Formats: sequence, structure tokens, C-alpha cells
Amino acid sequence: MQTAYANGGSTAYLREGLGLPVALTPTGVKHLHRAAQAFDVGVYWEANGHGTVLLGPAAQAAAERAGRAPWARDVSALLRMVNQAVGDALSGVLLAECLLRRLGWTFADWAALYAELPSRQAVLRVRDRGVIATADAETRCVAPEGLQAAVDAAVARHACGRAFVRPSGTEDVVRVYAEAATREACDALTLEVLRAVHRLAGGLGDAPEGL
Repeated sequence: MQTAYANGGSTAYLREGLGLPVALTPTGVKHLHRAAQAFDVGVYWEANGHGTVLLGPAAQAAAERAGRAPWARDVSALLRMVNQAVGDALSGVLLAECLLRRLGWTFADWAALYAELPSRQAVLRVRDRGVIATADAETRCVAPEGLQAAVDAAVARHACGRAFVRPSGTEDVVRVYAEAATREACDALTLEVLRAVHRLAGGLGDAPEGL
């Protein structure tokens, strides 16, 4: 389970490198946790440290039937370690340490699994964040008219480009996320999207000229 803020490099690794299904949800642990419950084994993590591993009844029953098989013992140990009620960073760190030791990996080995795309997050003050409405797990704007088309056009100009716009849940600001193949392209894409938001969603002050 991932939100739109997950780096595209990680999504490509999971889908193409490991052949795993990746479910996309709106931002927030409550959405991720609900989605994870639909899988026999559901994994979600956010950059703020909230996340966990959920093992459904079928997965737990399979481990019990396997008895003393090595993989079943690993699952049993996982159940004792992971906090399935609510994801917390402390148990996540301990779980990661255990998994690295079990695999015989260093942190460098883990970090080398995939390369993250350069990314940037930015905010823009607006008169009313309510003018922006999103769909598809907050990855596409359905209002105001023309904003998503402007984002799509900006993304198309950059290799590995991806960007989305969403209103803040607590402030009258709009949040922009962008990523691209290079840092320079990512910065350029971020500015293009910020300017589109400023123009079409009532941004306050002058149009963005730098990051």
C-alpha cells in the first residue's frame, strides 16, 4: 500500500522488480490500514514513520499448518514483533533491523535495492483551498477546470515526470509534489505546476519564480 507521496522509484521496484501488486490510497494511515486489511499480507509505510505489516487469517493459518518449517517460524517471529493494531515507528525500526540480520544484509545493501527519483514538495497559499478537488487517490484534479490538463502538459515535458496537486487538510494552502529523472527537471516541473495552480486556483501574491 502506498500514497501518491511514495517515490516513483519504489513503486517501479515493487511492481516491476518484485512483481507485487501496489494499491494506491489517499494520504493518511486510516486509508492505508483499511486497504492493507484486504490482502493476506499487507504492508504499508509512510515517510513519517507510520506503517506496519498486516497478516490476514489465511496467512496466519498457512503458517500454523506449516508447523516447524523455517518460513513458518519466521512468520511466527514476525507476528511477535510487528504491531498490527497501529503502525508505530519504533516497532518498524526493530522489525527492519531483524530482517536485515535475518537476510545477512548491511544497510548499504538495503539502500541499493532501487534508486529514488529526484522529488520535491512545495506549498502555495491560496484564497480558498476548497476550489481544488481531487480523485484517484488524490493523484488527479477534477476542479478547477483546466488545472489537471496543465499538470499533464507540464509532466509530459520531463522524462520520468510525475506531479500532483492536493489541498491541505488543515491550512489554506495547496500542496504540490513533483518528481523527474534529474534534479533540474524536477525543480522545473515543480515551478511549472506551482504557476498553473497560482493561475487557475487563486494563488496569493506574485506567481512563483523560484524554489
